[in-house]
Amino acid sequence: MAQTLLMPKATAIWLVDNTALSFDQIAQFCKLHPLEVKAIADGEAAQGIKGLDPISTGQLSRDEIARAEANPNHKLKLSEPKVRVPESKRRGPRYTPVSKRQDRPNAILWLVRNHPELKDAQISRLVGTTKSTIEQIRERTHWNSANLAPMDPVTLGLCSQIDLDMEVEKAAKGRPLPTAAELGATLQSAQETERLTPSYEREEEKEKEIDADAVFRKLSSLRSAPKDEDDDQY
Repeated sequence: MAQTLLMPKATAIWLVDNTALSFDQIAQFCKLHPLEVKAIADGEAAQGIKGLDPISTGQLSRDEIARAEANPNHKLKLSEPKVRVPESKRRGPRYTPVSKRQDRPNAILWLVRNHPELKDAQISRLVGTTKSTIEQIRERTHWNSANLAPMDPVTLGLCSQIDLDMEVEKAAKGRPLPTAAELGATLQSAQETERLTPSYEREEEKEKEIDADAVFRKLSSLRSAPKDEDDDQY
């Protein structure tokens, strides 16, 4: 990884103010145009920017500055860093160890059956396979389809549970809501619900069906009962 100068303009301001380097030397070291360095020296550019000491940051040594001041043709060189920062790996297809590659078809079959919402690209990221292989396993045209058995890719060590949960969550966000038939619900139609009448209406109808003559006969029998008892006493 090529070394780069931190805050080149602030470094150029410090070199202009604290060294006898030429504008060309500073411009070459800071990747600026010589006229821009001259404008900094004249106070016409980079106003309000605080100079950065390249010696304190470990990017330039005092001996290197002294050599450049003694020789106008000398080009400043960045000092070797004391700490090496590892290069970030380029994100690409997941690497699968040779010992576990034979388990990938079983993992793909498990994902296809248990998580049909996952896209082919997501399955590829999880187990490090190709879309053609996924299609063959899904359509049962894989050369070893008869011997495949669904196996959890997390158990096989092909991916982590966190990665699997993240992909499932992403797929669930774009999935449409399940219908009533999918949930197994038995909803009544609108026509059936319209035919239903409230319970209090049914009670009123029952009260209307009561015979009024029967009610009066019952009342008259209750009134005549005390008179009969008095007659028996005499």
